[in-house]
Amino acid sequence: MVADFTIECLLKCENHLGEGPVWDVETGLLYWVDSTGPRVGKDAVWQLDPQTGTMQSWPSSRDVGALALRKGGGAVLALTDGFYTFDFDSGKTELIVSVDDDPSRARLNDGKCDRLGRFFAGGMDDKEELGICGLWRLDPDLSLHRIEDGIICSNGPCWSPDDATFYFADTFKNEIWAYDYDLATGLPSNKRVFASTHADAGFADGSTVDAEGYLWNAQVISGDLIRYAPDGSVERKISMPVRNITSVMFGGPDLEDIYVTSMARVSHPSAHDGFAKQTKPQFAAGSLFRIRGLGIRGVPEPRFAG
Repeated sequence: MVADFTIECLLKCENHLGEGPVWDVETGLLYWVDSTGPRVGKDAVWQLDPQTGTMQSWPSSRDVGALALRKGGGAVLALTDGFYTFDFDSGKTELIVSVDDDPSRARLNDGKCDRLGRFFAGGMDDKEELGICGLWRLDPDLSLHRIEDGIICSNGPCWSPDDATFYFADTFKNEIWAYDYDLATGLPSNKRVFASTHADAGFADGSTVDAEGYLWNAQVISGDLIRYAPDGSVERKISMPVRNITSVMFGGPDLEDIYVTSMARVSHPSAHDGFAKQTKPQFAAGSLFRIRGLGIRGVPEPRFAG
């Protein structure tokens, strides 16, 4: 029996492309990014204290694909062309290392840290059609390693609670993959299809894993938040108030609240027709949402160890 739950629009932030929520268990703050906000004059890095409603945001001169908090303070950002440190006090970024994906049409997109504090982030073709991008791993010693190739749009990297499985999606190949994961080396292997979205109304976007080992994925276009069992079967679907949801993260004092980002962006490339049907943003599109009452707990999000 599914528990009663509530969905609330927590913050009408009108993100152009809200993405990558990160809950900080140490401070009780939620962070996320507006990936393409800088293109339309919006701030790119966001922070919310759900207890007080206090919100802060910071601009960026580049697109921001993902954010990871650092153990020593501040954050690491996956920007258009590489990995950068970010200082919340000054708002300044500093290049760590560039990636060599085609800068004319590729940018870094979704990312997360594994349990040893390595930051994984993958690229996406900004025209959403060619498999020209890689999946990258930034180690605590700041060395960069290419882990995967041939990606159109990286999304949803996350790990099972026992660290034995790595999950990763290519949105426009309509698949979420599972890999065996070697935590000691940071290397995934034995790639296989975990779930397919070919028959779904939406595409796989951001993901997280709960304490029971189930994977949660936000389906952009359909607005379905899907909970997959460890065998890849659909355990439940939650229909969100807007269709263009983008990512999901557990938070709150007991990690039982679920935060969902969304986007107001309606202009997309013509390589696929999934976005073409929407000519104007829905009401509250681009807002931050919170789900309560499911009684399901998440796992703490690791910080970058470098």
